[in-house]
Amino acid sequence: MKTKGSLKVLNDRILSDGRCLEGGVLKVDRFINHQMDPYLMKQVAIEFIKRFSDLDVNKIITVEASGIAPAIMLGYMLELPVVFAKKEVPVTMDDLYVSTVRSFTKQTEYHMIINRDYLTSDDHVLFIDDFLAYGNAGLGILDLCRQAGATLEGMGFIIEKEFQHGREYLQRHGVSRIESLTIIESLDNCEIHIKEDSFLPPSVSALPQE
Repeated sequence: MKTKGSLKVLNDRILSDGRCLEGGVLKVDRFINHQMDPYLMKQVAIEFIKRFSDLDVNKIITVEASGIAPAIMLGYMLELPVVFAKKEVPVTMDDLYVSTVRSFTKQTEYHMIINRDYLTSDDHVLFIDDFLAYGNAGLGILDLCRQAGATLEGMGFIIEKEFQHGREYLQRHGVSRIESLTIIESLDNCEIHIKEDSFLPPSVSALPQE
């Protein structure tokens, strides 16, 4: 697989502010999925626009909660609606598509839920999320799209952990278009190895755990 160059501003933040935990976990909660950097989210959205410029989509879809920030920024810039799959059923929602997903981080199963009014057979959707690890969240979105008869045009991820093989898993299930802005080859020995970046050293030691 030939990969595109990574987003330098994103790489810089991963290498300066990322944290490694046991079991192949990369913490980016200083700038992506807890405390968020709006400037970085804007750069992420701009890069997604470039990579998916050939697609004709009418809706952005994501999963709560970490995918909402990049998805809403992309939706704002493209002037498209953004739908996020919920993980709990609100009392106000009764006409649902539901898919069951395994969480790598929490090692539990949860439901992805979308109201049938917001995902239909007329939709051509782009899925945006923070991480591609094992591909379980992406598979859940694919399942919801198939239930609705919607067309999944592509998937975009801020960070892909290549060593967890989520891309291959999604491709085996029929996802043909996947774009990741940074691909992590490994986190062995708490060293962050970023794929195919000529402007970075081959590996940089992650900061110590807090």
